[in-house]
Amino acid sequence: MMGGRPLLLLLVSALLVQIRASDPLLYESFDEDFEGRWVVSKKDEYQGVWKRAKSDGHEDYGLLVSEKARKYAIIKELDEPVTLKDGTVVLQFEVRLQNGLECGGAYIKYIRPQEAGWDAKEFDNETPYTIMFGPDKCGSTNKVHFILKHKNPKTGKYVEHHLKFPPSVPYDKLSHVYTAILKPDNEVRILIDGEEKKKANFLSADDFEPALIPPKTIPDPDDKKPEDWDERAKIPDPNAVKPDDWDEDAPMEIEDVEATKPEGWLDDEPEEIDDPEASKPEDWDDEEDGEWEAPKIDNPKCEEAPGCGEWKRPMKQNPAYKGKWHAPLIDNPNYKGIWKPQEIPNPEYFELDKPDFDPIAAIGIEIWTMQDGILFDNILIADDEKVATSILEKTWKPKYEVEKEKEKAEEAAAAADGLSEFQVFDILYKIADVPFLAPYKTKIIDVIEKGEKQPNITIGILVSVVVVFATVLFRILFGGKKPAAPVKPAVEAKKPKAAETEGAGSSGDKVEKEEDEKEETAAPRRRSRRET
Repeated sequence: MMGGRPLLLLLVSALLVQIRASDPLLYESFDEDFEGRWVVSKKDEYQGVWKRAKSDGHEDYGLLVSEKARKYAIIKELDEPVTLKDGTVVLQFEVRLQNGLECGGAYIKYIRPQEAGWDAKEFDNETPYTIMFGPDKCGSTNKVHFILKHKNPKTGKYVEHHLKFPPSVPYDKLSHVYTAILKPDNEVRILIDGEEKKKANFLSADDFEPALIPPKTIPDPDDKKPEDWDERAKIPDPNAVKPDDWDEDAPMEIEDVEATKPEGWLDDEPEEIDDPEASKPEDWDDEEDGEWEAPKIDNPKCEEAPGCGEWKRPMKQNPAYKGKWHAPLIDNPNYKGIWKPQEIPNPEYFELDKPDFDPIAAIGIEIWTMQDGILFDNILIADDEKVATSILEKTWKPKYEVEKEKEKAEEAAAAADGLSEFQVFDILYKIADVPFLAPYKTKIIDVIEKGEKQPNITIGILVSVVVVFATVLFRILFGGKKPAAPVKPAVEAKKPKAAETEGAGSSGDKVEKEEDEKEETAAPRRRSRRET
C-alpha cells in the first residue's frame, strides 16, 4: 500500500502540470468592464476615448476605438511577468476594423519591465517594449508588424529589429485573429485566422532587419578615398578627332521633296465648319455673354476626301543627320575600380545561440488612427499552441462565419443592383445599334444619355425606347412608308430667365444650371457614342 503512494503523488503532480499547461498565461475577453483592470494613459496627447462595446451584429464585447483622428493609449499590467526564453510562447488577439483602416495602427505592444517608480498612467509611445505585433496601414504601409527590441550585450543598447516581408493586413471589415508563435528553436510563425502567413528565424539576417547578430566586420569609418583614385572604367579617347565631313548642324528630319499631294485633296475646305443646325439662343445677350459663335463640327466634305486645308509635304528622316560628335570611349589605363573603405572588426559584434528576450510585464495598445470602430478582443498569451487554437475556434470562428455570410449577401445584392442598372443601359445602346433603327439612332442616343445623367428617369427612358422599337418594327412588318431620317435636332437653347427663377432650388443650383445650358449651347459638338 505504501509503495502505491509515490505513484499516486506522481500521477497527481502530472495532472496538475497538465491542467496548468492548458491555462492561458493571460486572457482578456472584455466580457466584464475593463475599468480597474486596464489603465488609460493620462498623457495630454492621448485624447481618444476607449469604450467597451459590442461587435457589430454580435453579443460579444470588445475594447473599442470610439473616435476618429485621435491618439489612444491603454495598458494592462500582468500579475507575473511572462518569460520568452524557455519553451513556446503564443501571442494572439482579435481585431475587427468595423469602418475599415485607411490610415492607422491596430497593433499591441508587449511591454518589458519598467524602472522602479514607473506609473502605468504615464504609458506612451516612448514606453519600452519587447515586441510590437499587429496590423498597421497608411499610405504605402500595409503590414502586420512584428518588431523585436533586443539588447546588445556588448553595448547595452536596445535595437529595433523588424520582420522582413511581413504579411499584409486583410482589407475587409470582418473580425480577424493575429497570432505570433515563438518557438524555443528560434523560429517565429505569424498566423492570420489560424493560417500561417510567415515563418522566420530570429537569428537569420534574411528574416530580420537589421539582423539580431551584427556583422563581424564593418567598413572603417575613418578610411578615406585617396584623391588620385580613378573610378572611371571608360574615358573619351584623347587622340580622337572629329571627321571633316561630320555636320553637327544637320537637322534630324527634312521635307520629303518626292511626296505629292493626294488626288482629290480639298485645299479650300476647312477641317471644321460652323454647325448649320445651331442657332443663337433667344435670350443670348451680346453685352453679357459676348459675341455668339456657332459650335464647330467636322466638315462632312472632308470625310470622303483624303484631306482638307493647306497641303504640306511630310517630313522624313535626314540621311545626313549625325548629331553631336563625341570622342569614342576607350579603357581607362588609370582605372582602379570602385573604391571601398577597408573592413575592420565590428566592436558591436557578439555571438548568440538564441535571443535574449526581455520578459513581458504588461500589454499596451498605443496607436494613432484616422478611423473609429476598431475593436480589440480576446487578447491571449499562452505557452501552448492548442490553447490558442481552442480559443480561436470557440470565440472568433463562429463570429467570422456569420460576418462572412452577411458580407456575401450584401455583395451579391450590391452586384445585382449595379449589374441591373448597367444591363439596362447596355441593352438600350444595343437597341440603338439595330440597323432598321438607324434613322432614329441620334434621338435614341440623346434619350439614353439623358437617362445616364438622371437615373431617376431610367424607367421612363426604357419605356420610350421600347415604344419606338415596337412602332418601327410594326411598320416594317405590316407596311407603311419607310421612315424618313428625322431632322437633326438643333442645339437646345437656354430657357428664359424668368422660367429659371420659378423653381425652389438654391442659388447654387441656378448657377450650375445656367452653366450647363451655356455649355450645351456654345460648346463645339464632338463625336460621341452616337457617332460610333
